[in-house]
Formats: sequence, C-alpha cells, structure tokens
Amino acid sequence: PILEAAGHRVYAPTLTGLGERSHLLTREVNLTTHIQDVTSSILFEELTDVVLVGHSYGGLVISGAVQHIQERLRHVVYLDAILPTHGEVQVGENADTSLRNSAIERGDGWKIPVPPIRDGSLIGVTDPNDIAWMIKRLTPHPLATFQEATRLGIPEQHPVAGTYVICTGESGERSGFLTHAERAKNLDWHVEELATGHDLMITEPQKTADILIQAAQA
Repeated sequence: PILEAAGHRVYAPTLTGLGERSHLLTREVNLTTHIQDVTSSILFEELTDVVLVGHSYGGLVISGAVQHIQERLRHVVYLDAILPTHGEVQVGENADTSLRNSAIERGDGWKIPVPPIRDGSLIGVTDPNDIAWMIKRLTPHPLATFQEATRLGIPEQHPVAGTYVICTGESGERSGFLTHAERAKNLDWHVEELATGHDLMITEPQKTADILIQAAQA
C-alpha cells in the first residue's frame, strides 16, 4: 500500500511450493524453478523499468533472474539477502548446517520446516499480532533451492545497478549477511543499515518502502 500510494505498480509473485502455492511443493522444486517463476512473471506481465527486490533467500532468486531479463530491470534491491558469487552453493549435500539438519530432523530430509518461535521472537519479529499474521502464511521451504550452484553471467560482476540493505537488529548485533553487504560495497552499490530484525518489511515497512522508492528514482 505504501508503494502504491506513491504511484508505483507492485507485483509480489509467490514462488512455486510456498505460501498459497504450497500444494506444488515437491523434491524437484529448486532454485531454477524459482528463477523461472520470477522471470516468467516479468515477461508475461510485459514489465520494463523494473525495480527487482529480493529478501533473504530471494537474493539467490533475483541474482539468477537478472541473467535472463536484465534489459527489463532498472535497479535491484537486496533486503538482508544473499548476494551470491558464481558457482556458489549455500548448503552442500553433506554439509552440517542448521538448514540441512532441520530438514533431516523435521522435514523428511528435503523440506526446511517453518522456524519455531523462540523467546517471543519469530525471525526477528516480536509483535504478537505480526507473529500471528506470519504463522498463517509461513510454509516449509525446499532444501534443494540451497543446494544448487548459482550461475551468473560474469563472475564477480553485476550488470544492473543495485542497493543493499543490511539489518543489524534493534541492539546492533552482528548480522549473518555482513559478507554479502561487503560484496555489494565492492560493486559500488549503495549499502544501507537498518537497526531492525531480518524481516524488515514487517518491522519497518515505511523505511523499507522509502528505500525501494529511492531505488526507483536512482
């Protein structure tokens, strides 16, 4: 609503197997599937001059989409997101990571389950009303999306101008995305810090929208 009130058209495609498309979740859903979701949405809607936004895992998706539709993009924005390098794999087949371990323990080996609420917080969100809203919408995520290597056109380069937003938490704790923010700086992108949790679009909607509007004007 904030973006639309500022005169922008907003599209928020749901990736295959997630949210209202959770009935399509299978072992075969991977990063390529989700890249095709975003690419097809832009092509079939015949969109141009697009500000393409990815949050968290979504950074992998938009990085792949850029390789197919860069001529339709005005700017890319990574919101506390993965900014990958060419050939990078987030979770190796035998890696001992929280994502893989949770999939093995509670997701039949291939689904990453919805994270639990810990100490009244869900992915950095603490407002009970916001948490209730999230719980209705969060669904398991396919592990295969993190096990596929990213394929970028030119390693260590990016064909579209970008903005990176790193969330430092309310108390300024270290973020798990510092490496990705540094990569953005090396691309000479604008890098901005927000003292909020990982789901900034929920905890700081106005500030997040302001950043996206600024990117559209860049």
